[in-house]
Amino acid sequence: MAAVYSREIDGDVLTISSSGWTYDRLFVLYDYETESIWYHLPDTNALTCIAGKYEGRELPELISVVKPWNHWRSSHPNTKILLTNFIKRP
Repeated sequence: MAAVYSREIDGDVLTISSSGWTYDRLFVLYDYETESIWYHLPDTNALTCIAGKYEGRELPELISVVKPWNHWRSSHPNTKILLTNFIKRP
């Protein structure tokens, strides 16, 4: 199951992406604004900065749900989605 984390710290919103590295079968993440490295340390409910400006600080895990789109849509019929040029329409 994938975790979802806050991107806000000290009033700033970070753009977080994969660094291209993995450690212990988990992705090591990177933020573009500070070039810091983030990782989910064992026994935590947060993403921890392991190198960079926010070293030792955490981005908390957010409550999230993973379910098939048709199940979500049936229980949340007013949900709107954003279509972009990257999505091919039939």
